[in-house]
Amino acid sequence: MRTYAGHSSPAESNALYRRNLAKGQTGLSVAFDLPTQTGYDPDDELAVGEVGKVGVPVTHIGDMRALFDGIPLDEMNTSMTINATAMWLLALYQAVAEEHGHDVSKLAGTTQNDIIKEYLSRGTYVFPPAPSMRLITDMVAYTVTTMPKWNPINICSYHLQEAGATPEQEIAYAISTAIAVLDSVRDSGQVPQEKFGEVVARISFFVNAGVRFVEEMCKMRAFTQLWDELTAERYGVQDPKHRRFRYGVQVNSLGLTEAQPENNVQRIVLEMLAVTLSRDSRARAVQLPAWNEALGLPRPWDQQWSLRLQQVLAYETDLLEYEDLFTGSVVVEKKVAELVQGAKAEMARVEEMGGAVAAVESGYMKSAMVGSLAERRRRIESGEDVVVGVNKFETTEPNPLTADLDTAIMVVDPAVENAAQEAVRTWRAERDQAAADRALDALREAAASDVNLMAATLDCARAGVTTGEWAGVLREVFGEYRAPTGVAAATGGGEADETLVDIRERVRATGDELGGRLRFLVGKPGLDGHSNGAEQIAVRARDAGFEVIYQGIRLTPAQIVSAAVEEDVHVVGLSVLSGSHLQVVPAVLRGLKEAGLDDVPVVVGGIIPDSDARRLREQGVARVFTPKDFGLTEIMGQVVDVVREANDLPAHPEQKVPEPA
Repeated sequence: MRTYAGHSSPAESNALYRRNLAKGQTGLSVAFDLPTQTGYDPDDELAVGEVGKVGVPVTHIGDMRALFDGIPLDEMNTSMTINATAMWLLALYQAVAEEHGHDVSKLAGTTQNDIIKEYLSRGTYVFPPAPSMRLITDMVAYTVTTMPKWNPINICSYHLQEAGATPEQEIAYAISTAIAVLDSVRDSGQVPQEKFGEVVARISFFVNAGVRFVEEMCKMRAFTQLWDELTAERYGVQDPKHRRFRYGVQVNSLGLTEAQPENNVQRIVLEMLAVTLSRDSRARAVQLPAWNEALGLPRPWDQQWSLRLQQVLAYETDLLEYEDLFTGSVVVEKKVAELVQGAKAEMARVEEMGGAVAAVESGYMKSAMVGSLAERRRRIESGEDVVVGVNKFETTEPNPLTADLDTAIMVVDPAVENAAQEAVRTWRAERDQAAADRALDALREAAASDVNLMAATLDCARAGVTTGEWAGVLREVFGEYRAPTGVAAATGGGEADETLVDIRERVRATGDELGGRLRFLVGKPGLDGHSNGAEQIAVRARDAGFEVIYQGIRLTPAQIVSAAVEEDVHVVGLSVLSGSHLQVVPAVLRGLKEAGLDDVPVVVGGIIPDSDARRLREQGVARVFTPKDFGLTEIMGQVVDVVREANDLPAHPEQKVPEPA
């Protein structure tokens, strides 16, 4: 039983972990901040506004010491949600364990380390696919021989569902990713064939459980069936224990609503049941979001509530006492068969393209998921799919849980970032610089060869190298990468309704009045890689008739301003979900003003508390949209309003009178 946790600083997070363990939590699930996830130090330009926001900053071995101070690592099962920099964080973890005298072979836990889904959803990738797969391969080979209790990769379909994947796509793309990893390890020659079953046994999965209870439960049974079949037939694994589908679950955060957030509790419980009721495909570990995550960063009390939900299920109910409840069910067997058939068809398409890496590089998988999410959004907007409290049953009594929104979520002290910046500068000044330089030179040399990179990475960790320095050397050797956005090939889903037709006419007419087609720049400032919202806005804006400029994730405010100047845009839309809006949005506003574009309106979308939204509007933001604004076509209408207001045009374009025949 875990809660996904980490924030502010290593010391603050350590105190939180100790409290959670004292409450009965049985493992740790570490959330790292975005600079740590993407290989930047706290004082880097791109880290501004992001330090300690969505997780804990870990910049060097000193931070890792503080993070696990007083926690016996040899008795702990630690899950680390880390991908592009997974090798680095594992090295820091091992180095601290060694300092405590622990036997490295006894360390137990998981590094997520699934880079394919980062290109498709969360966006915390750094390097191109080929060198990224090399890092994963090296870690798998290293842990199988040195840390046999460690799961080096956690194939993560969770974020695929959040990015729009249907159940069939979620299964297919996750297993295709596993195939890419296993093929790479096998072909590297680093693991003898007789030990390959142990490689397969160390592959775990991290799955999303949505609120469609029966479908989600059947999805897990389909996953289990396909994995057993694949590992036996493709890789010749004979031991059934090695072929076991081992998975953990984070129930669906995407489905949590800002409107009537108290409804999120029952959603979380139902989603938890979907992955625990079926004994033959039951999750090995479950972590639950907090009821208020659509509002902002949960407080410790909110996380405790989610932990107690699991404990009630485990200790008060009789759920765990019986054999599988669904064996022999005609309904379940039929649904599982449908999912298996659909997933196999999609896996075949990926295989024909050359596998998961090729399907990423071509943009196929990303476009497919952007299109699926567009269709899901269309069904919600049309009312075909009901979301209680959002598009139906919207009337509500006053909510005492959110009576004071400023205290209903946790806010990271802005001083945290300054403290982290000063701390890393002090660390660099006080370490043995010559030792750090030698370690970085050795890493550079190793990266340019084909040796396993884990040894050089461990030496960097012990020498006091920082996260940004380790990643910086690999950026030099491997280069960086910008994944396809999937927007160009995605369809908006369904036929245009009357409202969208009206918006298209307003967009066209406004463009005519301003002398050309309306140009809408959609920007993702900072390190926030959750691009689902930005992509859906871009797709709907294009469908509404805008010329859309969307360059993907991880842009500096200066880059966004430069694009606005170069493209001569009529409106700028910024998407921020990481909590850095009060830093990155004002920076864009200042840049536009300095560039002489202070007349170009700016709209902002994201998880933004009301008090922060007021501050942004006071600074010049024209509109602020949050998850409660689920109607994308309505948002397009407001964007047109903003453009007309900024250009002193009347609220509605004048209707052209047909000339007499």
